[in-house]
Amino acid sequence: MPITKGFKVPDTAAHLTLPANPATPLYLAFIASADPATGQPWCPDVRAALPYLDAAFAGDTRPHLTIIEVGQKPQWKDPKNPFRTKWNIHNVPALVRYQRVDGAAPAETGRLMEGEILDEKRLYEFIGQTTRLDDLEIGRVE
Repeated sequence: MPITKGFKVPDTAAHLTLPANPATPLYLAFIASADPATGQPWCPDVRAALPYLDAAFAGDTRPHLTIIEVGQKPQWKDPKNPFRTKWNIHNVPALVRYQRVDGAAPAETGRLMEGEILDEKRLYEFIGQTTRLDDLEIGRVE
């Protein structure tokens, strides 16, 4: 599935639009915005995690990922930043899974924070996929 950027973020998670299939989760990655001087996220942890996220969500058989930028460093550090106050995001990168539980409004059903995203096995288990290494071992890819 594709990786989407430029997503219009609703006020809260309760207002998210989830996939039509109730069993399909929505994955949001909260990352540092790109530094205008470098074009790269200002946060080194985000820069380290992006290749893992790209690999985990690339391809037609992978789940869909939406990237959300939390702002430049001064905006992010503001305790009133809406991602801190309304989304309970206090560290970046954060990979958060949302699902409809018992037909209710969208709810967070899991998250990986910072270095947890760099643990390939944990990342792929979190999104319910096999790793590229697993695929190699069972002969799905060469």
